[in-house]
Amino acid sequence: MHLLDIDKENYIGQADPFILESNGKYYIYTTGHDGIYAYYSDDLFTGWKFYGKVFSVGSNEDYWAPSVIEADGKFYMYCSFEYYEDTPDKGGHHQAMFVSSSDSPLGPFKNEKQLLHPFSIDSHVVKNESGMFIFYSTNKFEGERIGTYIVVDRLIDPYTVSGNPVTVVEPTLDEDIFRRDRYKVGQHWHTIEGAFYFKEGDWQYLMYSGNCYEQPTYYIGYARAKTDETDLTKVKFEKYPDENTYHPVLKANDFEEGTGHHSMIKKDGQWYAIYHARDYDDGLNTNAFDARNARICKINVCDGIITAKRYKDHI
Repeated sequence: MHLLDIDKENYIGQADPFILESNGKYYIYTTGHDGIYAYYSDDLFTGWKFYGKVFSVGSNEDYWAPSVIEADGKFYMYCSFEYYEDTPDKGGHHQAMFVSSSDSPLGPFKNEKQLLHPFSIDSHVVKNESGMFIFYSTNKFEGERIGTYIVVDRLIDPYTVSGNPVTVVEPTLDEDIFRRDRYKVGQHWHTIEGAFYFKEGDWQYLMYSGNCYEQPTYYIGYARAKTDETDLTKVKFEKYPDENTYHPVLKANDFEEGTGHHSMIKKDGQWYAIYHARDYDDGLNTNAFDARNARICKINVCDGIITAKRYKDHI
């Protein structure tokens, strides 16, 4: 179900929605071409208001996938944008992860610092009893299934990464193929991105998006680990049900397509996913990127199994 209002006259998109709860209020941060935008509400399900741009740096463009964490009385935003002052990766990608901070969840987020070199996107920062950790996606150009995959690293402090990333989830399926023959014939580019970590009971979960939002097999899947390990660089996640089976939690259905890149929130014992998708005929008269908008659905989590309940007109 749609969560945020859409101004069809001046629509800027609501891709990659990340939700944060702070002091009983809710905030959603979304991708924008010229910066990161925010929405806020006193209630998870209703009353959402558009706030505006909360982060940008100079004339940089193509901002991607914000995540925000509250720590030590401040709010830290992690997002990527096209950064041409650094050396691109082997594939020519310039997206680099930056961190910024604010005293308010609505920013402005300032004091930006480059955290990771290109290619680095789609963060989720987690704090537990063992410290702070960052999940993010980067690229590999060697192996049978080259492309974008998810790693985790320890944060020494909110502005400093340890520099010892550990692989968490890699592409293993043809349904993960983003583009065929991307750099040479027969070498297909895969994508696993949009990491979101959470813990429920004895299980730890790493959810992710596979493929590309423009493709029919674009989906949200997950890996899991039954462990009490708190150092997230040591947790061995395994794809569910296995690495050879395409088994989406969310994918296109009869009323929405391009379902992916989500965040999660728990309210009154129930998990909810905030994700982006497109109506098949949304009347936005814009490109596929901008047409993505934020949706909400229930997520049931029980003993290592994640399922979703999606409806067009209610939660």
